[in-house]
Amino acid sequence: MPRQLKHRSRSEIIASILEVTNGNKARRTEIQYKTYLSNKLLTEYLVQLLQCDLIENIGERAFKTTPKGMQVLMTYNRMDELFVKTR
Repeated sequence: MPRQLKHRSRSEIIASILEVTNGNKARRTEIQYKTYLSNKLLTEYLVQLLQCDLIENIGERAFKTTPKGMQVLMTYNRMDELFVKTR
């Protein structure tokens, strides 16, 4: 479960979507439940991630993180670790 569901940043939401679709294909419903997003918000984020080539559409309503998306996720996780260590 994410740290704070009410006040997540855009980058936290994107990272959570990339995390769910990392390594294997995930259907829209699975992504929606695991990231705690409404259907409308999920659609907006998926469109943006597809346009930026961070995820790819695999089959019917299923998505997978691209190599570029994996790099973004790894970079985000490293930055998050740095911020946690400095607190």
